[in-house]
Amino acid sequence: MVLEKLSLEGKVAIVTGGGTGLGKAICLAMARAGADVVAAARRVELIEETAAEVRELGRRALAIPTDVTDSRQVNQMVERTLAELGKIDILVNNAGIVRGDLPRPIWDISDDDWRLGIDTNLSGAFYCSRAVAPHLVAQKSGKVINVASGWGLRGGRHNYMYCCAKGGVIQLTRSLALSLAGDNVQVNAIAPGLFATAALETPEMREFFADRGRFIPVGRIGSPDEIGPLAVFLASSASDYITAEVFIIDGGGLAGGYAPTGYAPVIPIKED
Repeated sequence: MVLEKLSLEGKVAIVTGGGTGLGKAICLAMARAGADVVAAARRVELIEETAAEVRELGRRALAIPTDVTDSRQVNQMVERTLAELGKIDILVNNAGIVRGDLPRPIWDISDDDWRLGIDTNLSGAFYCSRAVAPHLVAQKSGKVINVASGWGLRGGRHNYMYCCAKGGVIQLTRSLALSLAGDNVQVNAIAPGLFATAALETPEMREFFADRGRFIPVGRIGSPDEIGPLAVFLASSASDYITAEVFIIDGGGLAGGYAPTGYAPVIPIKED
């Protein structure tokens, strides 16, 4: 009975940013739970790889090139999903960017930097939700999962676009959840902490996050495959009485409060 409630058999899920990292892990987890999957992102070769892996699991899959900052492309993605797979049950708004940038003073951030960060991390989730919501309301069932961030719950020094956009994603989650609750559509957010994804593959970011796992209570950063089961739970009927919530998955990083205080590793003192 319990496992049956976690099944996604017969469901159709759209996952944006589905070509790499957390998005790909969510696609594969949804497929293993029984869902057919649409992987959407800008880089065609990566979403094709994800779709191929989903098909190897015995599920139908589409790879739809989509820039979520362009509402026309988002609408076309939704239309193609409906045309080829017949319906939409689950939307995972995962697409986002860090861009490999280190924190910068506000005076070094251009208008284009600001717009790109906000549009990719927040407007894209709005566009996708706007396009999918009428179909979920019409069938009186559905799940929307927004991937936010721990940075959406706290400020970061010289960290503007990402913190502001991910905070907005959390508020989008709450507003959409209250708006669609009467139509049996649940909307929740996942707020990941630090995960080993492609965002950390540049030399600058590897150096910046070197040894950061020591400062996380569980002693390590997360692995992408650890987010999949949480996404499946929120996409399944096991979460039908949960909406407007933010699920933090960060190894305890926010346990001491919404600021990164109150925890530090024990480091031996070295004598000269």
